[in-house]
Parts: sequence; C-alpha cells; structure tokens
Amino acid sequence: MVDWWRDAVVYEVYVRSFADADGDGTGDLAGLRARLGYLAELGVDAVWTTPWYRSPMVDGGYDVEDHRAVDPLFGTDADAVALITEAHRLGLRVVIDVVPNHTSDRHRWFRAALAAGPGSPERARYHFRSGRGDRPPNDWRSVFGGPAWTRAPDGEWYLHLFAPEQPDLDWDHPEVRADFEDLLRFWFARGVDGVRIDVAHGLLKDPAFPDLGIDDEEIVRPPDRSRHPHWDRDGVHEIYRSWRRVAAEFGPDRVFVAEAWVDRPDRLARYVRPDELHTAFNFDFLRCAWDPEALRAVIDRTLEALHAVGAPATWVLSNHDVVRHVTRFGGGALGTRRARAALLLMLALPGGAYLYQGEELGLAEVEDLPEAVLADPTWERSGRTRRGRDGCRVPLPWSGTTPPFGFTGNGVPTWLPQPAGWRTLTAETQAADPGSMLRLYRAALAARRAHPALGDGTLTWSPAPEGVLWFAREPGFGCVVNLGEEPCELSGDARVLLASGPLDGGRLPPDTAVWLAGS
Repeated sequence: MVDWWRDAVVYEVYVRSFADADGDGTGDLAGLRARLGYLAELGVDAVWTTPWYRSPMVDGGYDVEDHRAVDPLFGTDADAVALITEAHRLGLRVVIDVVPNHTSDRHRWFRAALAAGPGSPERARYHFRSGRGDRPPNDWRSVFGGPAWTRAPDGEWYLHLFAPEQPDLDWDHPEVRADFEDLLRFWFARGVDGVRIDVAHGLLKDPAFPDLGIDDEEIVRPPDRSRHPHWDRDGVHEIYRSWRRVAAEFGPDRVFVAEAWVDRPDRLARYVRPDELHTAFNFDFLRCAWDPEALRAVIDRTLEALHAVGAPATWVLSNHDVVRHVTRFGGGALGTRRARAALLLMLALPGGAYLYQGEELGLAEVEDLPEAVLADPTWERSGRTRRGRDGCRVPLPWSGTTPPFGFTGNGVPTWLPQPAGWRTLTAETQAADPGSMLRLYRAALAARRAHPALGDGTLTWSPAPEGVLWFAREPGFGCVVNLGEEPCELSGDARVLLASGPLDGGRLPPDTAVWLAGS
C-alpha cells in the first residue's frame, strides 16, 4: 500500500536493550531479527530502530562515526541486510534512524578538521569560531548541560548542542547536504522503508551566533522557537524538500518521520507539507497530563493543524528519551490502569501511532539504577544532578524468573540491570495471561486493523459527563475514556468491542477506556 504510513503503528526498538544474540549483555541486530516474529504477532506495521552505526557510544549511538557501517557492538553489515529481509518476509516495514545535526568527534570529517587548523576548508563543515578571550563565542547551552562550546587545542571553539563528542555540522555547507542525500540513497537502496530524522528542528544556526541569555531548562523548551537562533529555523524546510525528492527516486512508499520539537502545532505542520516530510512525532500529546480538557485540546489542535496541510497525525506515549508513561501517569496500579486506558485512546485517534519497546509489557521507569551504571551523558554534563534517560532504556524481560530474563541466553548480566520485580512482567508470563498488558496490546492492535472506522480519518466529539472523553468515528465506532472520579454510564444499545479494564455493570470506572460498536 503506497500510503501505508498514514495510519501505521510503528514499534520503536532501542537496539541496545531489545534482545541479545551474541551473549555480551547488549542487544544486537541478530537478537532483534530473532524476535521479529514477536513483533509481527503483536500486530504492528513497522519497526523503527535506533542507530546501529559505528559509534563510540558516548550518547547511545547518536554520536555517529560512520552512518554507512554497522557497529561491531550490534553485528555486521550483513546482519543489517538480513534483518531488513526478514522483516519484509514477515510483513514488517523498517524505519532507520539518521542523525544529521551532528557527528561523532571520531568522524573522519571532524578528525580532519582538528588536524587542519583554523581557517581550513575542513573546518568549514562544522561550526568553529574564535572565542571572547578565554570565554566561548556566545552563551549557548548544551541540551545535556553545560556550555555548548568546547575549545580545540589550537584555541578555536566548536559548537555542540549536545555532548562535546557530538560536534554540530554546518548545514550551510554544500558538501554536508550532498553527503546526507547520498546516505539516504545508500540505505533506501538496501531496502529500508523509512527514515526517522533525529533533531530535525536543529540543523541550521543563525550565522551571527547571538547570545540567548537563557538557562538550561529554556535551551530545551525556549518560550518561542519560531525566532530561535538554532531551533526550528525556517531554512530547514528546503533541506527536507530535497530529501523528499531523494525518497521519490525509490518510489512513493519510502517515508520520513521528523523528531521536531516545536512550540506550536502550526510550526509542526510546516515539516509535513506535501513536498516535505511525511509525518512528525506529536510531542504535545506525549507531554500532556492525564486531564480530559488538556487532552481534548491537544487532539483538536493537532488534527486541525495537520489536516490543513493534508498530513496525518501521529500519536506517541513514550520513547527512548522520556520517562515511561506508566510512571508519568502515577506509577504502580494507578499508572498501569491509566496506561491501559491511554492505549485505547491513542489507537482510536485518526492517523498513526508509535509504540516504545516494553510499553506493551507495562514497564515503568527504573528510577533506582545505581549511579555507577548510569551511561546517559546528561548525568555527568549536569554535574550529576539529572539522572538522564537510562531509566527507560533498561533491557527487556523476555522469560524466566530471574535476571537477565531471557534477554541473553547465557546468563550474562545486562548492560543496565533489570529489576527483580520484572519476573511477573516478562513477555512469556504475559502471553499466557488474558488480563495482561501484552494481551491488551495484541487485542487492541488486531481490533484496530480489522475495524473500518480506525486508522486515518476524522472524529466527532459526543456529549459526555464531566471528566469523560467520548468520540465517534464512522462507520459505527465509539471510544469513551473516563478520566474523572466517578463511573460513567455507557449507552445501552452499544456493544463493547474492547475495554482497558473491568466494567461496573453498564458503567465505565475511572481511569478506564472502552471501544464501542454502534456508538
């Protein structure tokens, strides 16, 4: 199907933590390939993999040394080809991660830039500048904490909006643009179906490099990105128009999804205009509180802005950069109950959806990892005040009653330790439990695929009691989510297709959702 991406459910694999085949405690491509049948049975349409490229792993693979080579930690180039082939055999499409904002400091371009010195053509591919005496060129801050500039041995400073080992590329340089277009062709020719664009909003910088005068929190979420000197600058759209033309060389079914952190839905819509990217993550929905008015407002704003440019919405609850939503929704039994309801809400909305590995098992954030094992650069860059993202990246529990829970076959400890309490949450245990989170995910994805009302399209809000979201989709489908404190009466003539938890007679309990037929 040419427009498969308009309503696809895509499963994110954080490769390092999904499944380990070679027994070193770290996930790899062979481990993922061996578990593709699990994903096909789950009922997703595509798999998005985090970077598997050659990297020093300072930022979990997002510090890329060579986008065209598989890192030995994850396997070989042949493993990547075999993975793509096997996924296609099972009816799964493959979306890979590309990191265009920066490279590793071990990239051949950056090594050449350091060796060549100030004023050289090699340095023109990055942002090297003279400082202000012994101070950096401006006051920009790294997303991971600390200054966004590091001084080279010869005295010049280079820009890195993330870790010092991730120097930012200068996207005004024609060689940078040409190399990434060739990179896209390289992977499309090997059969990948799509590309997720890391930091899609961050490629271009104001050449004047003005001071910002803001703190660490505002560097991530500035008050107004539309006039920001390095986030969401208008010139990025010409880059993505050229990328869209590259994808078209391989047919109409090769697609892009943008990781674009913007401040308004209309700014997000600019990335998915008909001649640019196909889809973009909906972080407003991800960050929204468990509140009926706030959720309805986000849904309405999203659909209005994206439909105006003919693009589908995408919905997401968790990913490898944020606290898992079971924890965000309150943790424990409350967070789990809300997470089950949120799944039915998300999958009933028009457009596509992204799932993050382990959410189908109901995994919560691991908040008590020992400091000695923390690997996220945020930990050190923040002066050990922010623990970073490791808590959502702990390797998955597959089977058994003790760590490593089948993640690796020989009992080697996982690269981040798994909680002993996960013995009740393994995929093996949940597959046998009709009331488990895994079985709910399988049932919801199967029902979504079978019902003609679900997928891309529109919705109509229905009258509802306070604290309740109720909408209809044609033909003959209703979704009701009770975010209030009291049970909600359901329509007597509606048939229940699926519920996130037990109903109270004909009433929907708080923090519960239901799909209805004929409503």
